[in-house]
Amino acid sequence: MKIEVKNVSKRFRKTMVLNNVNASFESGHIYGLSGRNGSGKSVFLKILCGLYKVTTGEILFDQKSYDKDNLYLLNMRAIIEKPNFFPELTGYENLELLAKIQNKIGKKEIEEALKKVNLYEEKDKRYSEYSLGMKQKLGIAQVLMEDPDIIILDEPFNGIENESVKKISRILKEEKEKGKLIIISTHIKEDLDNLSDFIYYFDAGEVHTK
Repeated sequence: MKIEVKNVSKRFRKTMVLNNVNASFESGHIYGLSGRNGSGKSVFLKILCGLYKVTTGEILFDQKSYDKDNLYLLNMRAIIEKPNFFPELTGYENLELLAKIQNKIGKKEIEEALKKVNLYEEKDKRYSEYSLGMKQKLGIAQVLMEDPDIIILDEPFNGIENESVKKISRILKEEKEKGKLIIISTHIKEDLDNLSDFIYYFDAGEVHTK
């Protein structure tokens, strides 16, 4: 898979959030997005996921524009900003409900994803009882459980203890070796340096590679 971002700008009324952005992403690599809050990273990720349309420019997935054809990329999974689930359901029940949308996986894969992020012991707790770190882990488990080709994570390690950060980082590197395309947005330089093969720097809606 190759994603090409060509001269993309995004404007909300009078505010230009992204200005003529160009970037390229290929399978088998982890890409980091760096920048302060408000620099345009989350909007950029939402555009990649099809949640926002570009104002100008285009995004190609293997040379095909899904935006023009109003299609959704089925092999992509993402968490952007903070994940949200049904508060009255348990962690496992939330993932089970999401898994039923495509019916690609069952109990085994859901439980394996929970184990990967060190959340298996809390799988039967209600989501409303989860801490910030546990909520983040559930979001990452949701991204991983259906074995997607494209993984997008926005500030994934918020509130997560160091042991689990190290474990999830190892898993992401393993996914890269399997040929997955992974994009991670974070303001934590250590995480970017540890995980990324290439980093795009966002500054007031513009993107640089330094």
